[in-house]
Amino acid sequence: MSLLSGFGSEKRQPASNGISDLSETGVDKQVKGLTNLYTPEDNATSTINDIAQFLFEKEKITQQQLSQIRQSQKERQGTELSLIISELQFADDAQIAQAQAELYGFDVRKIEPENIDEGVFDKLEAGYIKENCVVPIAAEGEKLTVAMSKPGDIFIIEDVRHKTQMDVQVVVCSQEDIEAVCEYFQQKKSDDQLDNNLNEIISDMTEVEIIEEKQEESEDLERMAGQSPVIKFVNYLISNAIREGASDIHIEPKKNASKIRNRIDGVLFETMESPSKMHPAIISRIKIMANLDISEHRLPQDGKIGVRVSGRGIDLRVSILPTNYGEKAVIRVLDSKSIVRGLEKLGMNPDVTEIFRGQVESPHGILLVTGPTGSGKSTTLYSSLCQMDGEKLNISTVEDPVEYELDFCNQVQVNDKIGLSFASALRSLLRQDPDIIMIGEIRDEETARIAVQAALTGHLVLSTLHTNDAPSSVTRLVNIGIDNYLIAASLNAVLAQRLVRKICPKCREAYKPPENMKKFINENGISEGELFKGAGCEHCRDSGYVGRIGIYELMVIDDKFRDMINKDSSVSNMRRVFRRSDSPSLFDDGVSKIKQGLTTIEEVLRVTQACEKRQDS
Repeated sequence: MSLLSGFGSEKRQPASNGISDLSETGVDKQVKGLTNLYTPEDNATSTINDIAQFLFEKEKITQQQLSQIRQSQKERQGTELSLIISELQFADDAQIAQAQAELYGFDVRKIEPENIDEGVFDKLEAGYIKENCVVPIAAEGEKLTVAMSKPGDIFIIEDVRHKTQMDVQVVVCSQEDIEAVCEYFQQKKSDDQLDNNLNEIISDMTEVEIIEEKQEESEDLERMAGQSPVIKFVNYLISNAIREGASDIHIEPKKNASKIRNRIDGVLFETMESPSKMHPAIISRIKIMANLDISEHRLPQDGKIGVRVSGRGIDLRVSILPTNYGEKAVIRVLDSKSIVRGLEKLGMNPDVTEIFRGQVESPHGILLVTGPTGSGKSTTLYSSLCQMDGEKLNISTVEDPVEYELDFCNQVQVNDKIGLSFASALRSLLRQDPDIIMIGEIRDEETARIAVQAALTGHLVLSTLHTNDAPSSVTRLVNIGIDNYLIAASLNAVLAQRLVRKICPKCREAYKPPENMKKFINENGISEGELFKGAGCEHCRDSGYVGRIGIYELMVIDDKFRDMINKDSSVSNMRRVFRRSDSPSLFDDGVSKIKQGLTTIEEVLRVTQACEKRQDS
């Protein structure tokens, strides 16, 4: 009988406090700890050998899936069983962690890096933590609590006890949680070091030789931008922005200094200032990194930079614009880890998620996502593509620019300078036997017409459109030049969206609304007990908000809509028909988020312009 076979017995008793008996010293007490984990029972009615069998017994996987797991085990001897199950997508990390916790008699816990003391994390080396999937999360007296994604490995537990000379208590977590903790502390140590050296870096920058304007030659700027303080400073700007979750970095020349601002959750925050005389060197350094012309100061330039932070690749899009005090640089941070996610994580109402998922799975037609710049349209489109089977479908995209690289589809970068427009790229794509086509944006009649033709000939087309709400998308397509009957025949659904800031969980508190808001609250069915706000703390930079969540309105084109599109496609009429459909509007979804305590009235009003909409209605 194997060491693990005792875990499957119906009479098995969970190990007290995880693995507390292994904290005793001596060979006899170590054996005692192993005995607690393994106790042969002659009368056991069933035996569970491992997590795969456990999942099967609990009816989490089928007999066919269990057979596939066993076959993969034979082919990949030595590979962790939980990893095989995860890769086969028979269970996610959370389900695997829960199953292992039940199997071995431990508690399961969601690990948040911010809640772990750095001194506790440092009780084990980072390399050891990654290799053995065990991370210290709490210490109290002589007891150390560790989280493991492989709780069945009792030898690692004993090794941790020897390394730390502490009693060990085990909880189970997902492998994803452990990786997040390691990445968090690795980034924190790197950024802390940069923070400590920032004043020294800026001080060194003032000592760098400055080239007079009349002497500014490309080789001088290149030499100046290549000096160590400038390099360190630019690296700090990028690293700090990524650490804070910024979407953009703005480096703006002013009369007396260069202002650095980061856009976080859609709002710009000033982070620091640098000496104005060093601004040309900073801009030149960014140009060198982006392979731009450092001798050109009169014309705008665009480029991109690839960087690696904490082991993951991040793309930076650079835009240089001449202003009256010098060149302004805006660096857009494109982190693929933050954009590719499941539809259920976008913040849609569950009912809307299911309807939208059904639209994504349609065999043909047009699915539009609308909203202003920065409203999360790209995230929604990429998340939709991730729901599709790239192995069986030919998925192609036409984008300007290609923001995130996806392995499972073919991506085309638009280049108007050489005649590769959205329309010409689409014409070529249609000769490539596509199943799914994603168009970065429908901007003109030619692109829209080809998209409609593709939808009518059996292709699913996903794209974006710049409109204020879902109903006005129909009118926009008519104004572009598409006939009403073609729109009615090809359009499946339109999703309009905005992003609202979420209340900071660290300083979230209930509050009483001012008198001038009470009438508004009552009109929209919000009770005062459902109102929360962020008081402001260090975690949220005293803003009261951390992160963003989407609010949505989904207009599904049914027969009533198709008839109305053919008769009268004006904005007012389309909005009237949409309201009669009882589908929640952007504002309605925003009110729902307020009632859930996720955001504030001010945020919803800011992004939906609800007052104007009510007047319109």
